[in-house]
Amino acid sequence: MKALIIGGTGTISSAVVRRLLEKKWEVYVINRGTKPLPEGVISIIADMNDEQLVAEKIRGMIFDVVCEFIGFVLAQVERDYRLFAGKTNQYIYISSASAYHKPASNYLITEGTSLANPYWQYARDKIACEEFLMKMYREHGFPVTIVRPSHTYDEKNIPLGVHGKNGFWQVIKRIQAEKPVIIQGDGTSLWTLTFNADFAVGFVGLMANPHAVGEAFHITADESLSWNQIYETIAQALGVKLHPYHVASEFLNSVGPGYDYEGSLTGDKSVSVVFDNSKLKRAVPEFKPVVCFAEGVRIALDYVLAHPECQKDDPEFDRWCDKVIDALERAKAEFK
Repeated sequence: MKALIIGGTGTISSAVVRRLLEKKWEVYVINRGTKPLPEGVISIIADMNDEQLVAEKIRGMIFDVVCEFIGFVLAQVERDYRLFAGKTNQYIYISSASAYHKPASNYLITEGTSLANPYWQYARDKIACEEFLMKMYREHGFPVTIVRPSHTYDEKNIPLGVHGKNGFWQVIKRIQAEKPVIIQGDGTSLWTLTFNADFAVGFVGLMANPHAVGEAFHITADESLSWNQIYETIAQALGVKLHPYHVASEFLNSVGPGYDYEGSLTGDKSVSVVFDNSKLKRAVPEFKPVVCFAEGVRIALDYVLAHPECQKDDPEFDRWCDKVIDALERAKAEFK
């Protein structure tokens, strides 16, 4: 079986590539060639935004499955349709669980949950991409499958709610130093975290699967944790006491310019979500997530603490956290 992976080096797609190699697929990866690929992958170096060059690179090639991991806006999937219509038996588009209706009318999410997110342009763009692709399926038989990941992480990433532009590391430093750590809301909303190796089992199981064409699936772990539990689990793995500081998401968005907390919090992480994976499990019986967050975060922390290149300081975000906390403490003092 021959697969073309568009991207191939991200948190999700790298795990999919490894899984495909284990399953003895013939794996082609198309990207700009800036990051190394596993042995056995056939590299096609091209910028997907250069449609003419990509068309030349894949001329005469037919794929069993094409997987789009870096399509974020409508123009990109329209381009893919032009490139791959008639050249693949299945086109899998990575959408996002953030596309599901916000605010949710029910905490339990199925693939039938409506798609609407007035708070986050990223999610609205994903919805537009889905709508176009399903239209091409209905009207022209384009063999599309939609996959909606939720919060997926790997050994190089620690999943968090509130962080700065440089990612998770500054928050880890605050936890290690036992400084107050900002958690959105009261920390009781439920969230789902999926280790990328588990995700890859579900994803690869949908590839060349006749039950998947024309369908949408989300792929997530079955474990749901509150944000308080998530941060507490991280602190326990670090061997320190957590000092949570709860702040309303609306307030964080109003005082955090440049961090897009309206999208990432109000439009996503502040909303309780529990995913019903029964549709995926019917199509892919082998999908059984095995990495719980307590194990996954220890894997990630062990890796990050041993690799300085993953430790990106963010003094601006650190000062911002202190400023937010100080301002709220002074406001509290006014009422004493």
